Amino acid sequence: AESLKLEPVAQYWLQVIKINDWQRERFAQMIVQELFGSVSGKKIAIFGFAFKKDTADTRESSSIYVCRYLIDEGATLHIYDPKVTSDRIILDLSKQTGSTKRDLNDHAQIANEPYEAAKDSHAIVVCTEWDEFAKLDYELIYSTMQKPSFIFDGRLILNHDHLISIGFNVFCFGKKPPENQFINQSPF
Repeated sequence: AESLKLEPVAQYWLQVIKINDWQRERFAQMIVQELFGSVSGKKIAIFGFAFKKDTADTRESSSIYVCRYLIDEGATLHIYDPKVTSDRIILDLSKQTGSTKRDLNDHAQIANEPYEAAKDSHAIVVCTEWDEFAKLDYELIYSTMQKPSFIFDGRLILNHDHLISIGFNVFCFGKKPPENQFINQSPF
């Protein structure tokens, strides 16, 4: 737009980019805050790495930025996406974090399926709106996770009331938070 001398249009799109970056950062900060102020040493399952469902395209994916923030805060990530290859995920993360692939192995593992990613995790972060994520057996997933267990639904695709009834602490981005009945059951 700038090259076409459309300065107001260029400024508009620049502001859209700034808002998107701010929203990504706010979501990542909310995760850290709700996990008792620290994710250092915690395992977090990332559900989805593509920028949207039904694609393997990761360009400008919010997941990349959220993962970078959580890695910088000391989390260990177990990432699952049904279409994005493990090589693509590691390449994107190494570019974003400046880490070598070898260094990333300490902070990011790629899971072959969502149940594997969630096992022994402290939290699940939904970053892509894949249909399969809404259909998972969350009772089974809950039974394999650390307690208290958290889900951060960044795409508003899950049944929050059902998850809360199982025992999850549920947080979402973009709407009023659900009434979490188990939020005060911290082991710390």
